[in-house]
Amino acid sequence: MIRIFLASLFVAIASGFSAHADTRDVYTVSNIDVNEVADSLIQAREKAMGAARTKGARILIDRITLPEDLIAAGGVPVDYALANRLSAAVDVQEETAGAGRYRGTLAVVYNPRMVRAHLDSLGVPYVDTQAPMALLVPLASNDVQEYAWRETLGSSRSETLSPYKTSSGGGYTQFSDWMALSPEASALGARRGILAELSGSENAWRVTVSVVTTAGTETIGTTPYAQTMDGAVDAMLKLLDENWKRNSVIRSGERTAAEASVRYTSLAEWNTLRGALARSPFISDLKIEAIARDGALVDFSYAGDPPRLQNDLLQRGVSLSQDEHGWVLSSAVSASAGQ
Repeated sequence: MIRIFLASLFVAIASGFSAHADTRDVYTVSNIDVNEVADSLIQAREKAMGAARTKGARILIDRITLPEDLIAAGGVPVDYALANRLSAAVDVQEETAGAGRYRGTLAVVYNPRMVRAHLDSLGVPYVDTQAPMALLVPLASNDVQEYAWRETLGSSRSETLSPYKTSSGGGYTQFSDWMALSPEASALGARRGILAELSGSENAWRVTVSVVTTAGTETIGTTPYAQTMDGAVDAMLKLLDENWKRNSVIRSGERTAAEASVRYTSLAEWNTLRGALARSPFISDLKIEAIARDGALVDFSYAGDPPRLQNDLLQRGVSLSQDEHGWVLSSAVSASAGQ
């Protein structure tokens, strides 16, 4: 079905690709405020580093797990010793030190293998794979409010399970579909859109969140009220992350073997498709059996059922369909652009 072409070259390119997405952003907790006093500055600084590791570890565990799973496990207590074991590095963002006092804002990077091993030992499911990069579209009832909302959201956010780059364009509405969003999204490397519609007023802000893909628009929900726009951003991210975790969490170790044809029109499109497969939390043991100018044959194992896999891949811009030969993977983004 697929003619083998320049196989050695393509396989060499494929072998250089990591099978896992870079999780550094997920395992980094920034903006941890510390204020410690001790007999000496060195002791105060050490206390501050320990406090940051402990506080950050709790934030990280909450970030990648669901509340009900933590409750079912009886909680995941974090003390100084555990936090020290899980952490890999502490970076100073800001600091003021002197006379036995250390105040600062720190960022802690945690070791993914150590964190995973600890959660696995407790039987706590987790999701540490990020959702595909999204084009986030700020919406509000008037231009002044929309400008303030866009400024509060910032240009991008990476330390989250739902990373985004904020749209700089206007003219979008709550009815904008993927065809409307895709030119700007593609330019920013985004594979899906997020419509973030702000409503309310000071001390009572809410955000209605919808995810836009080639399959259509799905309303995720509306956040609780927040007193500030910064609080509304936090509530929005929590809503997005919770939705992503519920859709992506794997509670069973069972895997199903599968094979599929991958169809593409260029090497760049192949690299994008391959990257999406490698980053899916449902897929493991990805192997390239054959490769050609316009297609490839791949084997992999997947967790869960085909509809969950199909939904995850669609979020990443990949269409999973079936023909008389079996499963077919292709670019949903290219297909929608050609319609």
